[in-house]
Amino acid sequence: MKVNMGSADRKLRAFIVAPVLIVVGLLVGPAGWLAIVLYALAAVMLGTAAVGSCPLYLPFGLRTRP
Repeated sequence: MKVNMGSADRKLRAFIVAPVLIVVGLLVGPAGWLAIVLYALAAVMLGTAAVGSCPLYLPFGLRTRP
């Protein structure tokens, strides 16, 4: 897997997007189906930030890494 995410993109996903998704999931009801979807999206954001590679960037040839 190629690293295609820059540090700003990784920090944004890990420290802003994922926590916001978790908080919104808690606000809509922690056991509802929408909350579960939001938790899954937060997990994907944290996973891609940890690995440094976004699978959706690959088919489009996007890179945020200099």
